[in-house]
Amino acid sequence: MSDKKVRVRFAPSPTGPLHMGGVRTALFNYLFAKKHNGEFILRIEDTDQTRFVPGAEEYIIESLNWCGLTPVEGPGIGGEFGPYRQSERKDLYKKYADQLISSGWAYYAFDTPEEIDALRKEAEANKETFSYGIGTRENLNNSLKLSQEEVQQKLTSGEAYVIRFKMPEDTDVTEEDLIRGSVTFNTTKSLDDKVLFKSDGMPTYHLANVVDDHLMKISHVIRGEEWLPSMPLHVLLYKALGWEATKPRFAHLPLILKPVGKGKLSKRDGDKMGFPVFPLKWTDPQTGDISRGYREDGYFPEAFINLLALLGWNPGTDKEFFSLEELGELFSLERVVKSGSRFDPEKAKWFNKHYFQEKTVDELALLFKPVLKEKGVEAGDEKIAKVVAEIKERCEFVSDLWDQSYYFFEAPESYDEKTVSKRWKEDTPGKLSEISVLFESVSDWKAEAIKEAFSAFMNEKEWGFGVVMNPLRLSLVGGNMGPDLFVICELLGKEETIKRIQLAIEKIG
Repeated sequence: MSDKKVRVRFAPSPTGPLHMGGVRTALFNYLFAKKHNGEFILRIEDTDQTRFVPGAEEYIIESLNWCGLTPVEGPGIGGEFGPYRQSERKDLYKKYADQLISSGWAYYAFDTPEEIDALRKEAEANKETFSYGIGTRENLNNSLKLSQEEVQQKLTSGEAYVIRFKMPEDTDVTEEDLIRGSVTFNTTKSLDDKVLFKSDGMPTYHLANVVDDHLMKISHVIRGEEWLPSMPLHVLLYKALGWEATKPRFAHLPLILKPVGKGKLSKRDGDKMGFPVFPLKWTDPQTGDISRGYREDGYFPEAFINLLALLGWNPGTDKEFFSLEELGELFSLERVVKSGSRFDPEKAKWFNKHYFQEKTVDELALLFKPVLKEKGVEAGDEKIAKVVAEIKERCEFVSDLWDQSYYFFEAPESYDEKTVSKRWKEDTPGKLSEISVLFESVSDWKAEAIKEAFSAFMNEKEWGFGVVMNPLRLSLVGGNMGPDLFVICELLGKEETIKRIQLAIEKIG
């Protein structure tokens, strides 16, 4: 690690919802900054206005905040290197594009989109791939072929043009990737002349990215491996602009892979297998289509972050549960793996269950209250806390609390048919009527006292406990489930318990 202050950035494009792979990129940048007492910055790369989606930037910011990955500089936060939206930095880039033209590292290209398309189709017909670069550029409509007068005339007349990078011929570009080691690309074999500046007056990702990273003093570029093929161009741009001495270090993160099969995890995989791939719910502004989010599906942010941290990073121990603070102390790029990491939706639930169980009864009761309100249930804090304490162990999500406890708040409307046929006998109504009378006489309505009175009564009658307890549970909850039967009685209260017994006798007969 050099003496240069660590400054890293997460630089998403506002073209839709933030994929969990993007959140992991933000996380690894955030953790790297924390480890080295550095700064984590958010920059919105919105140079491609044709792909801009309303609401996407707000979604990105809300997602990072939910995850606890708050930047120290960015849109809405400010900072000395702003503005932090590339569209607001538009006037900065042209001078660097002009500088590259003056130094011979770039050139004007006047080819129309239709001409380029025709060349592509012609190449396809010959089973070849058209590439605008070293092998073709001298014969195309650009300032490398045209005379200075012709170029000047086109510029003066306002003819549309783009500025392309002039890739040097047969040059090996070697760069040390902090995850992958030494990586080499040959310019003639694998690189074309990328557009740096578009005809609409906006820079492309490549130019804007390099200029902004330089001006914002970014020390390390940590991004997904899909950007690895762009690294040689970016390295050459630093050289061409005279910024080699302050060029950032690069690290390209492995992909998050599908749970089954090969390839990158996609929304389609989530739709097919029933899990979200976005941190928050997203409503497409064009189609109205809704995509699920981890937050709305009931995941805790700490579970989501813990899950993402272990997708591609190995702590070097068997420990699996880490707080964000612990991750910040332990994280290192040396322990990030090169190969893709397979996502396991079941492991995601397992992480959530851990953090669910870690929460206190009072914390969970507080989270449960809005669910009860939505169901139209009014209950006191004490009862809610007692119910949560009884059923907490069976749950992974806050939504499970209702599934495991609804019968505490509303009487059964129907009874499980299997349990009825197995447990409800001809003499059951008579026995339950006697239990009902017994319960009327219990003055101290606590689980222990109810159990004591019930046991004494059963022994006196010489009835088998199962003969009464199973249909009694069925009467109270509608099936064969729930915690200790006498705890259920206590939490329902005497009046409600007796009422439910009588209702079952009437309904089942």
